[in-house]
Amino acid sequence: MKNKMQNFREFFKNKKVTVVGLGLLGKRLGDIAFLAENGAKVLVTDLKTEKELAPSIKKLKKYNLPRNGRGNITYVLGEHRLEDFDSCDFVLKGQGVPLDSRYIKYADSKGIPIEMDESLFAKLAPKVKIIGVTGTRGKSTTTILIYEILKASGMRVHLGGNIKGTAALPLLNVVKDWDVVVFELSSWQLQGFGEAKISPNISVFTNFMPDHMNYYKDNLKEYLKDKSYIYKFQKKPARNAAHSAAGGDNVLVLGPSLKGKIRDIKGKLLTANIKNIPKTWKIKLKGKHNLENIACAIEVARVLKVKEEIIRKTVENFKAVSGRLELVKTVKGIEIYNDTNSCTPEATSVALQALGSKNKNIVLIMGGSDKNLDFKSLLKDIKKYAKAVVLLPGNGTNRIIKDLKKTKVSVYEEKNLKDAIEKSLGLASRQDILLFSPAFASFNMFKNEYDRGEQFMKIIKSLK
Repeated sequence: MKNKMQNFREFFKNKKVTVVGLGLLGKRLGDIAFLAENGAKVLVTDLKTEKELAPSIKKLKKYNLPRNGRGNITYVLGEHRLEDFDSCDFVLKGQGVPLDSRYIKYADSKGIPIEMDESLFAKLAPKVKIIGVTGTRGKSTTTILIYEILKASGMRVHLGGNIKGTAALPLLNVVKDWDVVVFELSSWQLQGFGEAKISPNISVFTNFMPDHMNYYKDNLKEYLKDKSYIYKFQKKPARNAAHSAAGGDNVLVLGPSLKGKIRDIKGKLLTANIKNIPKTWKIKLKGKHNLENIACAIEVARVLKVKEEIIRKTVENFKAVSGRLELVKTVKGIEIYNDTNSCTPEATSVALQALGSKNKNIVLIMGGSDKNLDFKSLLKDIKKYAKAVVLLPGNGTNRIIKDLKKTKVSVYEEKNLKDAIEKSLGLASRQDILLFSPAFASFNMFKNEYDRGEQFMKIIKSLK
């Protein structure tokens, strides 16, 4: 598939592609529409039913029948069938679909290539410089800040990966040689890079802590293995390489907490340090964790020789990414923060540490679906910073409620998000903080963390 960027339409034309996972986030929709528009015969299979996926199917309706000789889309929903995995040219695997899935293993046994969108993009656009950002926390903030700095510098730069509303394959329509693409990459998305044995030109690894242990079956090494593909296939920095003129090939930037902890690095290693952020800069983002994110972004910008004044202005103007310690409203002197993307105990601990004070000024809304993670440290931070905790339903909530009550912090249970918000506002006083930082996955009450955040924002915006 090398050197095919100029001929990607020919590459996809008349290809039979089985896409595993339609979903509701919209990311997969862009890839499927792109495949259909470029002449591929697409079969979409998902374990969710047609009713559950109705919003996504509706958005793809115009591609269901051939148009002007272009490709079409068919669906197999509510099930997967082995026959759909041995009669195609390649399988496009959605993130979260395990590599040891019976169907993926079957396709692999038949010699069917298993692709993922970001890594497939990388193979089809070899002259594009890719900056990949991974880590358990801080991926989105770091990714978007890097993108904003490079855009402000005048570079031709594009954003994609695990960012809501973005899809990788459609970028093939717009990228040119030597453009820069900044991808946020989850451990699941990095499986595709592992299969392809490639890594981004510049890799950023913000931090590492337990997450998705339900998916990885409590095997932290397997989680780290997927994360390691961000740098594993980098090479020793080339000398005088033609496309290295702007710098930044085979570079790994580590977040401060990973200093000395990552092995087998082949590229140029840089470790971010918050001491490298000038103290005179007026930064809006709260918390030490955000300083670490900023430090990672600065390292990337300096590798690419962005002027210091452009870096400073962009950092100073940068506000919290939606759903990540985002101040959304102040009601009767109570600051309300949307931190819906905190899906782990460590992430909620970081939020409490960033906003908390010794007088226990936080009313915390949390709870949801279990991911088999350790909550000991979070319970200590709740005891230290929270005056009350309001819980949403979920099997994760059920697992920790007894230990939570042992902290002697006031604990309340509510049936839905609206009631939880109303209860929290009643418990908070002027100059307190209402923090929505769930610490769990969202799948019992919500479609995903974005849906959870949107519902929270809708309720908050209605408050007077």
